[in-house]
Amino acid sequence: MPSTQPRHWIIPTPHPRCPQRPRRPTGAQARNRPTPPAAPRSPPRRSPRRRRASRSVQRLPRRRPSAPSARLADTVSAERSPQVAGHPSVSVVMPIRNEERHLRAAVERVLEQHYPGELEVVLSVAPSQDATLAVAHGLAEEDLRITVVDNPTGYTPAGLNIAIAVASHDIIVRVDGHGELSPGYITRAVDLLESTGAANVGGLMDAQGSTPLEQAIATAYNSRVGLGGGGFHLSDTPAGPAKTVFLGVFRRDALASVGGFDETLHRAQDWELNHRLRLAGHMVWFTPDLRVVYRPRSSIRALASQFHLTGRWRREVARRHPETLSLRYLAPPVAVAGLAVGTAGGLLGLLLRSRLLSFLLLAPAIYMVFLLGATASMRNLPPAARLRFPLVLAVMHLCWGAGFIKGKPEG
Repeated sequence: MPSTQPRHWIIPTPHPRCPQRPRRPTGAQARNRPTPPAAPRSPPRRSPRRRRASRSVQRLPRRRPSAPSARLADTVSAERSPQVAGHPSVSVVMPIRNEERHLRAAVERVLEQHYPGELEVVLSVAPSQDATLAVAHGLAEEDLRITVVDNPTGYTPAGLNIAIAVASHDIIVRVDGHGELSPGYITRAVDLLESTGAANVGGLMDAQGSTPLEQAIATAYNSRVGLGGGGFHLSDTPAGPAKTVFLGVFRRDALASVGGFDETLHRAQDWELNHRLRLAGHMVWFTPDLRVVYRPRSSIRALASQFHLTGRWRREVARRHPETLSLRYLAPPVAVAGLAVGTAGGLLGLLLRSRLLSFLLLAPAIYMVFLLGATASMRNLPPAARLRFPLVLAVMHLCWGAGFIKGKPEG
């Protein structure tokens, strides 16, 4: 039976072009060593910037380390993160898949940060059904600070660990391929890491859509009726220690201390990582000053699939960490069960002419009233988006709840 233990791999292995140097002899061994003949002068080396450019468009294979403890030592090495005028160097890691539409804008928002320290971007590209890989390589050719690596697994947590292993610096900024950082995001986050002592600093998911459907989805994301009032979805959430944040800016040594992202969790890995950070005594800090524009799914089918899978994996997180269960997570599966029983029992009551069973139809009727009331409460929502809002809410609630009831996907 395959092991179900979490796999956490985040520490880099030596690049195949950079083997370790042999040790220099010392003592008597050095004194008795014959003097080697003078070697012919080698041609001048290319600058590090030029070597980085050739590497930036190479699809690098991932190596699984055989000695985690040695990899931990490499991860927290102070030599890998020089500072520029007091500003620590940062590595922006982006796991991407099927992001042809949004990737360029996401990367441009990173490069427009004007961070005063050194900055690099690592794009971890999963197998995609669009031109994501071509867009990533094009961006790397345009800017030498961008590196492209492969994520053959196709899953986000593995892609993050691969990118972190390749990253050069000790501050790790996580960005998604459909997320756009607000101006000054990285500078503000690094300042908060220093002033609060937190292991992870993050802020708001500012969902924004362009089509009426995307606008309806974004409104649901940013409201209490959509996702139950999660802290990083609401702009009125106060700054301070938090259970989790959207994306995040991490200290690399803190990530190493808890083993990085759990690659056995294909969804909800951010929340689970922050939970382990807090259990290890680290602080997770939220501030509404940090905003990331999030581009939601563009179709009902994609939205349903997203929330169904998220619900299934959230059930797995609850199984591993039962102390984290709350009413917010239990409400959708309870609603799904209640609606299923109410609808089936009510229809059966109509067939059998049973007044008692027919009263069960109140459950779906009450839910419909809730959807209409929630839609009416949404101000400044364009008419076309308002028409789609009840359907969006129902899909988010019921697909998440059904996924939670079904549990972790096989394989």
